[in-house]
Amino acid sequence: MIVLRPADSALPRTTLWLRPNRVLSRRGLRRLIGVLAALALTTAGLGAWQGNVFAPLFALAESFAVAFALGAAWRAGDRSERITLDAASLEVQARPGRRDTRFEPYWVRVLLEPGDNGRGRLLLRSHGRELEIGAFLGDEERGELSGRLKGLLADLHGRPRG
Repeated sequence: MIVLRPADSALPRTTLWLRPNRVLSRRGLRRLIGVLAALALTTAGLGAWQGNVFAPLFALAESFAVAFALGAAWRAGDRSERITLDAASLEVQARPGRRDTRFEPYWVRVLLEPGDNGRGRLLLRSHGRELEIGAFLGDEERGELSGRLKGLLADLHGRPRG
């Protein structure tokens, strides 16, 4: 998901927030885990009633493993990148990890290259340094971001878009 906060007279910088698409809220995740655990334990209870006394133990272990895996996948959606562009700098702040990278906006080039796994890579390149941004976005969103960044950089320096 790309959220654009354009520059205005009060704040002469443009900010782009990049976040992965996330469907479930924390409450929804808890409900999903509860439903899955209830189904597994109900099925295990039926198995125990028919003589499989170890079924509830395995269902309980499975429920904890599924809850852990879904929680880890959900927390991976907390990643984000903030791209701030003004006349003096283009700054990328990645969260979590607190990785901050700064480029001079006049020299930075926005490149969309094919990656090793068939997905495109969106790169910012300047003075021998390069930084991949939006790795968690889909291909269409990366293409849209590339176009927006190229347009914002062109507008900033009065160059024609393209």
